Amino acid sequence: MNDQDKQQAVEILNKIMELELAGVVRYTHYSLMIYGYNRIPIVSWLKGNADESLAHAHKAGELVTLLGGHPSLKIGPLLETAKHDIGDILRESLEHEKTAIAAYFELLKVSEGVSVLLEEYARDMIVEEELHLDEVNKMLRKPGDVQPFNL
Repeated sequence: MNDQDKQQAVEILNKIMELELAGVVRYTHYSLMIYGYNRIPIVSWLKGNADESLAHAHKAGELVTLLGGHPSLKIGPLLETAKHDIGDILRESLEHEKTAIAAYFELLKVSEGVSVLLEEYARDMIVEEELHLDEVNKMLRKPGDVQPFNL
C-alpha cells in the first residue's frame, strides 16, 4: 500500500470513526427520550446500538493507527430534530446508518486489490450495517407488512 493509498484510507477511517462516535451520542440520546409501554426493550436496543457504535469507532481508530495515522477527535454531524416519536427516531436512525454504510463502501472501493485487511474489514462492516438497516426497516413496518419500509 503506497503512501497516497494509506492517506486516503486514513481519511475515510477517520470519517467512519466520527460517524460511529456520532452514533454513540445519537443512540444514547434516543434511549433517554423513549416513553410508553414498550420503553424497556427499545431503550435496551438503543443502548446496545450505542455500545456497538463505540466498538466500531474504536476499531476504525485502531486501523488508523495501524496505518500510521492520527485518529480524529471530531464527531460526526448531530442533528437534533426534536422529534421523539419512536417512528421518527427509527427513521433518523435509518438515515444515520445509511450515511455510515456509504463510508464503509467508500473504504471498500479504495482498498479493493490494495489491502486485504481493509477490504475484509470494510466487507464485514458492510454486512453488519446492512443487517442493522434491515432490522430498523422491519421495526418501521406495521405487523403483517412484508414490503420493506421506504423513506
